[in-house]
Formats: sequence, C-alpha cells, structure tokens
Amino acid sequence: MSHQVLGDAKIRDVGLRDDKKQATRTAIADAALALFLEKGFDRVTVAEVGRAATVSVNTVFNYFPTKEDLFFDRQDEVIQRLARAVRDRVPGETPAAAVHRAFLERLDRDDATLGLDPAAARFWRVVDDSPALLARARLLRELTEEALATALTAAAPPDAASPASGHLAAALLSAADHALHAEIRRRITRGESPESVRAVIRATAGRVFAVLNGVS
Repeated sequence: MSHQVLGDAKIRDVGLRDDKKQATRTAIADAALALFLEKGFDRVTVAEVGRAATVSVNTVFNYFPTKEDLFFDRQDEVIQRLARAVRDRVPGETPAAAVHRAFLERLDRDDATLGLDPAAARFWRVVDDSPALLARARLLRELTEEALATALTAAAPPDAASPASGHLAAALLSAADHALHAEIRRRITRGESPESVRAVIRATAGRVFAVLNGVS
C-alpha cells in the first residue's frame, strides 16, 4: 500500500471522527435546549441533559464546560462574527461597511443567531428568567467588542492616530450591532412577522451604518 493511500485513509479517519464529534455535540446541545425551553434554565440539571442525549455527564462536560455553554452553544461564532467581518473585508471597505455587509448577509440567509424565527421568543424568555444567562449574555457582548477591537487595532495603518481609536470604533460598532439585535428581539416578541421585521431592520441598519461609516 502506497504512502499516498495510507495518507488518504488517515485523512478519512480524521474526517469521520470529526463528523462523529460534531454530531455528538449537536445532539447534546439540541437535547439541552429542548429541556431548557420546557422547564427553564435553572431547573434543568446537566445529568438530565446527559440522559436526554444518551451520553454520560462527563461527556456533556467534555463538549460544554459549563451549563451556560450548553445554552449558548454557538457563542464562539457569535463572539468572532464582527471581528471576522473586519478581517475579511475587501480592499477599500471601511470596518463599518464590512460589518454592515456581514449583517445583511446574515439577514438574507435567516441566520439563527438573529432570532428572526417566532420561536426565538421562547428562547429569550428563558434568558430573561435566569440571572446566570443574563450574566453570560452580557459577557458575550463584552467579548464580542473586545475581539472586534483587537481586529480593528491589528488592521489599523502604522500611522493611526491612537491605538485607542480601535477600541472606540469597536464600542460604537458593537453597540449598533447589539441595538439591531435587540430591535429584532422586541419586534419578534411582539408577534410581528419575520418578513416585516427583516424589512424594517434592513432599512434601520442602512441608516445606522451610514452614520458610523465616518467614524470607523
């Protein structure tokens, strides 16, 4: 058997292991969310999640170090999304324009983290009823802003006026992003249709980022 064939076999094995791990992670997160929505976050134990997902408690903790991680299972993606938009922007595109474009792309594909589905109202009710989840949500906003500040500072030209400007721009952009998400949440919770909310938010985002484009 050639080295190439052996190498290909190893790559397939790694891919299968990764797929299995992702499937297990998804199964645990889905089982946890179903329980949280049914009973509330604080009334569900990790042991219950393990039983629902047919895995051990240790396996749950291997994938999710804390119970809050089970609820916000896409938090790493959320924390990095604004920073990623800045890092991946096209030549000549301002940070505000890049964040705006990335937001519209998520809006167009109905990204689950936007909460445009009417069922998202239940998700946020669980958050509102749990001090632990409210605290984690605040932490996620802080980490998102810090990741964005790091990306902006790294992308700044050598003659930038001040390193602090990256943090200022990050604060403004992350505040705008949070405000748009909060408006989606308010409207969906009031029972407005996803289609009407999407249209309003698209127009609002255009006005907000037009203002911010001159300061980032």
